Amino acid sequence: QVQLVESGGGLVQAGGSLRLSCAASGRSFSSYPVGWFRQDPGKEREFVAAIRGSGGITLYADSAKGRFTISRDNAKKTMYLQMNSLKPEDTAVYYCALGRMVAGFLSPDSYNYDYWGQGTQVTVSS
Repeated sequence: QVQLVESGGGLVQAGGSLRLSCAASGRSFSSYPVGWFRQDPGKEREFVAAIRGSGGITLYADSAKGRFTISRDNAKKTMYLQMNSLKPEDTAVYYCALGRMVAGFLSPDSYNYDYWGQGTQVTVSS
């Protein structure tokens, strides 16, 4: 089993920054890709970013490109999402997830992620 615990959410003004963390426990962390998703009430869960098990290779949603950076520290079994230039439309509950590669590629689809954290609220005020 894998447990994922997010932290770092909060309230920030538009244009500000936040850094989310996600600590993992359980199975081998470095063998699996991890990702960040977000969900606003009444909307579907939305892909934000993902990174390969060994790091290096990343995938971003268009809404995150140039503003967000995903990273991981396998020695600490922790992943991060650095969010800069935040906008009110970034307001959501952010979830970290551990998944699997699909045909050797990172996936933006939530059904390819098997373990999820409980979520952390990010609120961006205008």
